[in-house]
Amino acid sequence: MQPAPRNIRNRQKKFDANINKRGQVPMGKAAEHTDDPAISKGLIAFFMFVVIGSSIVQILRMFQTSVPNLSE
Repeated sequence: MQPAPRNIRNRQKKFDANINKRGQVPMGKAAEHTDDPAISKGLIAFFMFVVIGSSIVQILRMFQTSVPNLSE
């Protein structure tokens, strides 16, 4: 069997040295990460206002158009 080229041996040494370090993140990096919400509370309130307001307007419009004509 022919010996492996130098670049393959170097990559294998680097991989072997890294195999024991997997999953070990320094606390500095992990502590910096914060889970902020994707959108703000104000934006959620605005969307709720629009959705609820439009549904109320649609219900009122439905009742206005469905009133039967009593003069007949």
